[in-house]
Amino acid sequence: MILHIDGCQFAQMFTSAAAAIEASRQPVNELNVFPVPDGDTGTNMSLTMSAAAAGIDKAETHIGVLSDAVAQGLLRGARGNSGVILSLLFRGFSKSVRDFSSITGTGLAAALTEGVEAAYRAVMKPAEGTILTVSRMAAKRAQAAAAHDTSVEFVLQEALKAAEAALEETVRQNPVLAKAGVIDAGGKGYCIILDGMLCALRGKPFTAMPTEGGRRESADFSEYSDEDIRFTYCTEFIVNRENDRDTRTLSAFLGSVGDSLVLVDDETIIKVHVHTNNPGSVLEEALAYGQLTAIKIENMREQHSQQIIENPPEEKPARKIAAPARNFGFVAVCSGEGMAGVFKDLGADNIVSGGQSMNPSTDDILHAIDATPSEIVFVLPNNKNIIMAAEQCVPLSEKQIVVLPTRSVPQGMSAMLVFDPTLDAEQNREGMLAAISGVTTGSVTYAARDSEYDGQSISQGDHMALLNDRLIYTHSDADFVHTRLADEIAKTSPSFITVFYGEGVDPGTAKEMAERLRRRCADAEINLVDGGQPVYSYLISAE
Repeated sequence: MILHIDGCQFAQMFTSAAAAIEASRQPVNELNVFPVPDGDTGTNMSLTMSAAAAGIDKAETHIGVLSDAVAQGLLRGARGNSGVILSLLFRGFSKSVRDFSSITGTGLAAALTEGVEAAYRAVMKPAEGTILTVSRMAAKRAQAAAAHDTSVEFVLQEALKAAEAALEETVRQNPVLAKAGVIDAGGKGYCIILDGMLCALRGKPFTAMPTEGGRRESADFSEYSDEDIRFTYCTEFIVNRENDRDTRTLSAFLGSVGDSLVLVDDETIIKVHVHTNNPGSVLEEALAYGQLTAIKIENMREQHSQQIIENPPEEKPARKIAAPARNFGFVAVCSGEGMAGVFKDLGADNIVSGGQSMNPSTDDILHAIDATPSEIVFVLPNNKNIIMAAEQCVPLSEKQIVVLPTRSVPQGMSAMLVFDPTLDAEQNREGMLAAISGVTTGSVTYAARDSEYDGQSISQGDHMALLNDRLIYTHSDADFVHTRLADEIAKTSPSFITVFYGEGVDPGTAKEMAERLRRRCADAEINLVDGGQPVYSYLISAE
């Protein structure tokens, strides 16, 4: 049995776990009960892990330093609820091992436990039968195992066994999973991560879950940094600290102009590793903290290497934290030019592109917040799977952030309509929450795969009508679904209806949808807008 691990071994374990969840992302996606083509759990967990794995310094021997870099990378790359919870689990882990160069099984059990506590503290209404349950049971078994055998291998082995047992129970703990007869996707992802770590510890390859559609069954994560390079320059340096400025500001800036970020602050120096297209702006920002030393800039594309410093490419200035020019500002998440245009007309300062099928990361949202020239920034996630990622921005920004729990684009627009600049932040928050509660959101999309949901049999390609995220009708005939949705919206007796039609929808067909509603809601004011949104052919706001 392997007794203890240091930073190098933990790095190998983490990159193995990232490769494991990448190799299994589609099977994990398939466990999602609801077949809407949304940002799926496996994809979100894989992208979150990849964001941290790309910046790992595999030569770092101190597990506290290494795990801190991992936690930072996970937080900035967190996507979707599953990604945010995963980042919280590793953040608590990092805090537990911060002062240790290596840990035994006892330290591993304590770290897993603190990670679970951090995740539970951040979730307002923890639900059983989720990744939270699976991680909690794994940590509990780890504590018990460490009391009998303090080797890391034994404790991790027992934690994985408990996680897998807890995963099998999720189908009975969660009513939605029980109806569908499947285990929890996030819990499965967590088991894969633990399994990937254990395999690396034992020097064995991870065996991926069976996949469909020709997807690869394993991932060589050692080659990750050479694939699909978005940022040309690998920039590394050390800052000899001359002040006590909060490095969260520097970290936020670096995250906004690059990726693969590792920032280690040990009070006297700051060590930075980042991939960026503008190393000059990175070095200039870092000078605010002290003198620079050990600067190394390499062109990762290995093209025109002699021009790295002498002739950098002409680019737009890097975005920095905007100075406040007024009291209030808005950041909205949406997709589609029409949708973005409406939010801009309502007063949104910055738009984060995202929503169904492309959940933005915490860093994407933070970038938009930092570019908003106001002291207080209201953030409208407009999707239930983006709310947690937005909330993670609150402690990372120097601005005052108010995240409104908008679950749809219509809710976000209604919130902005009632904003009153003469009121304070809390008064506006209360007014906007009241507006959100009065919005009925109807939508039409398609089934991404065959499924059984809430007693209904769904076939891939079927048209699906939803009312406030609740599936009400599914059918192969689009007209049938549109008619039934119009009937349900009419039951709410709305006064105002806005129909946003998506990309690929014929304007004439969209007018027919508006006419259906007009015939059923004669007293309502009805507007038709080309939203241009993907995935959803119609998003309908009824108030």
